[in-house]
Amino acid sequence: MTLVELRYIVALATEGNFSRAAERCAVSQPTLSVAIARIEDELGVQLFERGKGFVGVSAVGAKVVEQARVVLREADKVRDIARFGRDQLAGPLRLGVIHTVGPYLLPLLVPKLRAIAPNMPLVIEENMTASLADMLQQNEIDAAIVALPFDMPGVSAIALYDEAFKVIVPKGHAWERKGCMNPEDVTGDEVLLLKAGNCFRDQVLGACPQVSSAETDIRLGHSIGTLRSMVASGLGVSILPASSLQHPYTTDLITVIPFTTPEPTRRIALACRNGFARPKAIEALTQAIDRLDSPAFRKMAARDAEGAGRARRASS
Repeated sequence: MTLVELRYIVALATEGNFSRAAERCAVSQPTLSVAIARIEDELGVQLFERGKGFVGVSAVGAKVVEQARVVLREADKVRDIARFGRDQLAGPLRLGVIHTVGPYLLPLLVPKLRAIAPNMPLVIEENMTASLADMLQQNEIDAAIVALPFDMPGVSAIALYDEAFKVIVPKGHAWERKGCMNPEDVTGDEVLLLKAGNCFRDQVLGACPQVSSAETDIRLGHSIGTLRSMVASGLGVSILPASSLQHPYTTDLITVIPFTTPEPTRRIALACRNGFARPKAIEALTQAIDRLDSPAFRKMAARDAEGAGRARRASS
């Protein structure tokens, strides 16, 4: 039994008339009649009850027609999958993103991406770096926006942009008089950090080693937004990524102080599996990020040559 024959069955059940069913299937009436009779002989049951000017579905025929509709729907899904394969910018893209990037990058990224790939919605998974790495390896997501370093077998990481760290203090704090801060000067006050396991916390400790000194009283928060609110309430000071301090996240209750040059920064990258079947989708993402005009996302003078080369080789 073929898909064409199943379409004949469904058409006859829908139309209740051999002539209209044949027209619906773009075949002659004798062709459709012979095909229906052959299917009934093959199955050994009567699918349709025939009378003068009447065609009705038998009891067993109704069940066959119902299953035929299911099979035809599933066959159509196969065609859709193939169509999406031909158009790499059609169909959802499963994108992972770390917590300290997602809330600040995505609202700016999505409109840019929609302009480039309007038929490629993002299915977003916000999670910790380690969890995203596992999901990427297990094909639960297609790509992930993470902070470097991100070394994982079978995965290429394409550098996207650099983001500076900023010191924030509550209004009226003594550090407000400083035009800029040296990383080693961030000590002695109550410093608010993210809880252990977050890569941004590790990057802050690497950039400002004095934060973990004995004379520093460290308090912990669950998210960037929580730390920002704790500083605004006067509980302490913190170090946050520049994107989390742009509109609409600014407030008159905190003062932002830059670091001295060279500022501590983090490099954000797009990671995807080598051989990912939709390299044009990855290219669309990088193009959308390149079009961001926020000063928080410092465009790189040139893409990381090695990372870009790996991505091109993976997609070839």
